[in-house]
Amino acid sequence: MEPSIPKTASLSLWQIIPLYIGSVLGSGILLLPGLTADSAGPASLLAWVLMSILAIPMALSMGFLSVKFPNAGGVSYFVSKAWNQDIGMLVGWFFLLSAIMAVPIIALTGAGYAAAAFGLGETGRLIIAGIILVISVATNFTGMKLTGRIQMMVVATTIIILIGAVAGSIHAIDLVNFEPFMPNGWGSVGHAATLIFWCFLGWEAISHVTEEFEDPGRDVVRGTIIASVIISLLYLGAAGAVIGTKSYGPGISEVSLIHLIQLSFGTSGMIIAGIMTLFITTAPAIAYTGAAGRLAYAISKAGYAPRSFSLLHCRFKTPGISLVFLLGCFLIILLIYMSGFIPLDILIQIPNTTFILTYLAGCAAGLVLMKENKTAMAVSGISLLLTAAIFCFTGWAMIWPVILVLIWIVYLKVRK
Repeated sequence: MEPSIPKTASLSLWQIIPLYIGSVLGSGILLLPGLTADSAGPASLLAWVLMSILAIPMALSMGFLSVKFPNAGGVSYFVSKAWNQDIGMLVGWFFLLSAIMAVPIIALTGAGYAAAAFGLGETGRLIIAGIILVISVATNFTGMKLTGRIQMMVVATTIIILIGAVAGSIHAIDLVNFEPFMPNGWGSVGHAATLIFWCFLGWEAISHVTEEFEDPGRDVVRGTIIASVIISLLYLGAAGAVIGTKSYGPGISEVSLIHLIQLSFGTSGMIIAGIMTLFITTAPAIAYTGAAGRLAYAISKAGYAPRSFSLLHCRFKTPGISLVFLLGCFLIILLIYMSGFIPLDILIQIPNTTFILTYLAGCAAGLVLMKENKTAMAVSGISLLLTAAIFCFTGWAMIWPVILVLIWIVYLKVRK
């Protein structure tokens, strides 16, 4: 199959795994162990186990499609193959616009924790967020080879710090804190599971870079399974430690991991927490920026975006104009946040719906394109049902994709 974009690297399995982990292991680990414990008590561990199991078919559904159809367009390309290019490009814009908003949100989340840890205030937070955004664009500008190496270092540091935080808190774990195990009933466990779903999104981002893999047929599924296990163990370890040390409750739940690190490392804990959040948020920012840049290139090549987006840098062979466009959009989102016109909690909810719909469309495409592979069909079906159920809980934010669809219909009529 002819590559859709010139290859800049041949990523091995041990470079692929950090890319997967970096795209999935994000800011949710900072918030959700405490919030889910608040909701369901110690029984929230059941929700973490359940979602860890269900995350595997979600990840594999993207993996099987990426092996058979490696392309910079990712899910957009899968949907185009399954139905038609108009629908595929709409899904591509769903993901692209989601990434444009999500990456600055990720940067602001990490920068907020870091600024609090180092006492830098709101100005310091904005500067740190800007630095994260520049790093995410610059690393992708030079090609996937450097991006893969940086991602390996970032993810390795993140894992070391998380393991250290959990291991260091063992002395403070008390089994009494696991009683009563289910104070709020089974309904609370289900609610916790819907929250935890956000911690396992990100697999679709790697579908845009599988052309850079050394051997996609061999490594995509292996990398997916290994990364799933590592991510699940990290989440379960953090959630268990938060519950065992009672690092949740009024005023603590939203910063439960920070509280856990303070228990583990004492007065130096805040500094370690600040550094950790920078690594945790930089990794997915790099992954999503790379995916969005390559997608913008693919959409442009298909004729559904400005032609300049398909121009490649003469030396690095990366979509430089697309990446510059993304950086400009990231900075606009930062300015919107600075204006106070749209608060961060509202800004977070907007891209969630289009991310879920991107995933939903990819799973549906799997059912159409993978009919000869019973395993791929099964994981696509399970993922489709799970994602559809989660979409029902997005509430008012459903308005955003409806607006985009209406704009797309008008655009197609004018275009034709």
